[in-house]
Amino acid sequence: MSTDSAKVVSEFLNAVKVVDLAKVGDLLDAQVQWSQPGNNEISGEKDSKEKVFEMVGKMFEVSGNTLQLKNFSTISVNNDRVAAVLDWTAQKPSGAVLNVTNIDVYTIASGKISKVEVFSTDPEQEDHFWKR
Repeated sequence: MSTDSAKVVSEFLNAVKVVDLAKVGDLLDAQVQWSQPGNNEISGEKDSKEKVFEMVGKMFEVSGNTLQLKNFSTISVNNDRVAAVLDWTAQKPSGAVLNVTNIDVYTIASGKISKVEVFSTDPEQEDHFWKR
């Protein structure tokens, strides 16, 4: 199971990196549970693929379509859970810059991502960039 779980996460993150939203959608469970940290425009609990896509749409809107996953690596696999490190960048039209590393923990069920827990290494920077 762990090799399959890591493969699903790798496919998902490669799709995120190249903004292949169809592939991203295929790899998310319809009722995915997504926990986005912070106290900002995109923070909070999402309980469906549709709500995750709404969050992503807001991220692209706020960042002037500059949000980009620069790099990622899998750091640990534990059966159906995979931890990965992700490096994100974005720049608002106003010039504000986001340059942050996150640690995400993905849970895989039936070949799809059923749960995502996002941990930011710089929640203050994210709150400032994604502020309400």
